[in-house]
Amino acid sequence: MGAIPSPRDQWFVIHVRSGLEQKVRDSMLRRIEKEEMGDYVFQVLVPMERVAEVKKGKRSESNRKFFPGYVIANCHLLDEHNRLVDKTWYFVKETDGVLNFAGTKDHPIPMRQKEVDAMLAQVRDKDDGAVPKIAFSLGDTVRVADGPFESQNGIVEEIDPERGVLRVSVNIFGRSTPVDLEYWQVEKA
Repeated sequence: MGAIPSPRDQWFVIHVRSGLEQKVRDSMLRRIEKEEMGDYVFQVLVPMERVAEVKKGKRSESNRKFFPGYVIANCHLLDEHNRLVDKTWYFVKETDGVLNFAGTKDHPIPMRQKEVDAMLAQVRDKDDGAVPKIAFSLGDTVRVADGPFESQNGIVEEIDPERGVLRVSVNIFGRSTPVDLEYWQVEKA
């Protein structure tokens, strides 16, 4: 398995009852303080992203979990001999809604550092703003849901994921005209 990460570098995936991810996280955070577990459990995350979509011409944003049914915890769970730290194990396992740690039946496996780095980068990136709920492809037929070309159909000609903009070819007065629209202004036709 390789070297055991130092206590503050151990990250684990915790399987929880679906729909209770936030409740489990909040419960753990309250209990960390109440039960003075701050030296054992450092961070508890429910990685999410803001998602924007348009329904019936109205733009809305919501949160979407990256890993439904899972909570990610930075905690000291394995000692230098790869044995469970009982205090941490029972703290997590006794949290309402927790099913088990990811790993083998009786032994959690810490996330690899590159997985942790990728997850934390993904969380940081998503804090910057909402991403579109629908991914578009070149050649897709879309319907404009907002703006001056509302209700018009068009074909996706270019996609700029950095800016969240599509170039859509819309038929205006019998001529095909390219129009730049934000993701949230269009929906699949």
